[in-house]
Amino acid sequence: MMKAVIIDDEVNGQELVSNLLKSYCPNIEVVSVANSVASGYKAVQEHKPELIFLDIEMPDGTGFDLLKMLGTIDSKVIFVTAHQEFAIDAFKYSALDYLLKPLSPVHLIAAVKKAEESINHEELNLKYQTLINNISEPVKNKRKIVLKTMERIYSVDIDDVVRLESDGNYTKVYLSDGKRIMVSRIMKEFDELLTDVGFVRVHHSHIVNMNHLFCYEKGEGHIVMKDNSIVPVSNRKKEQVLELINSIS
Repeated sequence: MMKAVIIDDEVNGQELVSNLLKSYCPNIEVVSVANSVASGYKAVQEHKPELIFLDIEMPDGTGFDLLKMLGTIDSKVIFVTAHQEFAIDAFKYSALDYLLKPLSPVHLIAAVKKAEESINHEELNLKYQTLINNISEPVKNKRKIVLKTMERIYSVDIDDVVRLESDGNYTKVYLSDGKRIMVSRIMKEFDELLTDVGFVRVHHSHIVNMNHLFCYEKGEGHIVMKDNSIVPVSNRKKEQVLELINSIS
């Protein structure tokens, strides 16, 4: 059995999570229910749960405030939130799980199943700290992104990412300090995540950070980045690249 704490200021929200867990996740035991940041902190400290279902908006603060109060966390947190674009972006950059209200049993079961997998506490806390950083940073391209490899996990400033290159089911991420990180995520995921923070997919296999663009060689059909790397531009992307360069010049 995994001990769980539910922290939600709405009784309906508390009961829904509790009832869904009873119906679909019998190996999860709800040991406490809290309705505020203060009572949630007390419940976590008292019960030391393996799993926390954490609402974002509460009368005395937010779920992010609770994370700050807890400091190092040994629990897996599943965030439960209404659709808030700012918060959801922060979750995605931090590679953390979240559930949208109204809750779906299918999504809840999937989140719990993932939580039951072996927990790397050091990795989790790096993700939580990245999330807290991103929530407090209003400028999107000044936030951080979590990059996970087979051996380790990195929290990287988004603005330090020069470009990304597809390599099958992996993506090579090139940083401004010359480092390259091979990440087990496909290019499509990064395309969806980074397009609104100054990144452009200029080719099926390449995404570039326009802040690191040095020049566009129109005759050659490629981009030269500030780190001297050369990135091909597909024919269908040439007009978009030119428009972007003209808009910032």
